This record gives sequence, structure tokens and C-alpha cells, in this order.
Amino acid sequence: MAGITAITTDITTLKVDAIVNAANNSLLGGGGVDGAIHRAAGPELLEECRALRGCETGQAKMTAAYRLPSQYVIHTVGPVWQGGNGGEAELLANCYRNALGLAIGKTLTSIAFPAISKGVYGYPPQEATRVAVDTVLSVKGVSELDIIFACFSDDVKRLYDERLNGR
Repeated sequence: MAGITAITTDITTLKVDAIVNAANNSLLGGGGVDGAIHRAAGPELLEECRALRGCETGQAKMTAAYRLPSQYVIHTVGPVWQGGNGGEAELLANCYRNALGLAIGKTLTSIAFPAISKGVYGYPPQEATRVAVDTVLSVKGVSELDIIFACFSDDVKRLYDERLNGR
């Protein structure tokens, strides 16, 4: 049985099979974790992402990781918070389900997630954490994976720890 942990770290430094990129629909880089992943991976990532022709919200696509210490980058597009009545929870859950589906399909053993939609997309942190943890725990085959929630601050890590310890 693998484990699920939350740590405060820079996701681009993790040596795991795959890191998840909280991307925008174009997959061509942006701010936050998306920009950091593109900068760390190098221009080859942008070239491969161009060929993917974008990604719909809630979906996920996989690329090589290039200069990152991981093998793969799984790009997923989280929802922009619209007040909670626009299907945001289901779209966010789909980000985690689809990313995990790609990882399990490739028989990967470790994956790291950023805090999808919590930054400029404005998703309330506590609610986004609930969706993330509950969805990950519900995916069939997840017990075979080491899963890291790579948090950008100790405050965000605390939210994950509280949710993980409350299960």
C-alpha cells in the first residue's frame, strides 16, 4: 500500500514519476505553477504542448518532463471559481480523476499534485482541498500510488493535513 502525504515544496524539484501541472486551456504556459513548470522543463515542453492543441477544463494530457526530475508532466485545467454553482466541484474532481487515470494507465508509482485552481482561479482553499483529497481517495487503483500534495505554503499544507487526518 502506497501513501498520501502533503509537503510544502516546489513541485518542480520533486523526483516522482509524474508531476501535475495546473495548466490553462492553451497548455502553452502561464503564471504560477504552470509558468514554473514550463521554465524548469525548458522549451521542449512548450513545443510538445503546442502539438496537443490545448485541453478542456477537467481533462488531462500527458507529456514528457524534459529537464524536470520527474519523467512526465500531466497537464490538467482546473475550473475558475464562479461562486460554486457552475459545476466547479465536478470539474475540479475530474482534474484529479483524469490525472490519476493517466498515471494508473501508465503504471506509474508516484505522482505529485499542486493546489489546482486555488491560485488565480480563485477556488476557496478549504473547499478545493476537500475536493482534492476526497476525489483522490475515491479513485480505484490509487492505493498502488505514492501521492504527494505539493503545497506552496505551510497554510495550504495544514489544510491538506487536516483533511487527510480526518479520513
